[in-house]
Amino acid sequence: MTVDQLCRWHVSKDGEDFRRRALDDILSVAEEAIRARGHFDFVLAGGSTPRTIYESLCRFSADWKNWHIYFGDERCLPDENAERNSRMAGIALLNHVPIPAANIHAINAGAGPQFAAAAYARDLQGVGDFDLVLLGLGEDGHTASLFPGNDWGTGECSADVLPVCNAPKPPAHRVSLSAARLSRARKVLFLVEGASKRRALGNWFSGHAIPASAVCPTVGVDVLIHMDPADLPFGMMKQ
Repeated sequence: MTVDQLCRWHVSKDGEDFRRRALDDILSVAEEAIRARGHFDFVLAGGSTPRTIYESLCRFSADWKNWHIYFGDERCLPDENAERNSRMAGIALLNHVPIPAANIHAINAGAGPQFAAAAYARDLQGVGDFDLVLLGLGEDGHTASLFPGNDWGTGECSADVLPVCNAPKPPAHRVSLSAARLSRARKVLFLVEGASKRRALGNWFSGHAIPASAVCPTVGVDVLIHMDPADLPFGMMKQ
């Protein structure tokens, strides 16, 4: 099965180049958004790759008071659990920069997936297109908490936020923005790092339908890759 998604593939020459390019994208989009609209609506991703980016980001100067933080997904765990995306983002970035607390829109996932999804959908009412959505790629092709075999929320009538009760990796209970809501963005940036992502990246590059391919903003998506050239899908180095 093929998908209708415009992808721009960017292969980094090394880890330092990967981090620099990600940081440059985030900071430049933030500056442009604040200059144009007075605020920067930024959707954070979970995972180890974004964490290293966040740790570097907090060392930069920015107009932090005009940043608004949202989350692409969350695990249904207690607020202080280290596995929560909001907890990781706090430790790596949010606790170190002067973003107003009212501008940090965490998902109350501890209340359970159904309640949390409905509550976060209400929080997103009135929020237009995100300025930047940051996403990762799982070994199975998942992104946010949109997993193969589950509803990705791609339809025109899809809810903005989905309860996830059967994630194939723990914890099973999660909350995720739908592919349709993630697609309402001025820029979507995927961060893909490591040989373990080789198969998923190859399927994506070949045009197969995986959750990551369901995020289809009209402007297309940018995929920033750090991987040994030997592990890249055939033909990607020519992009």
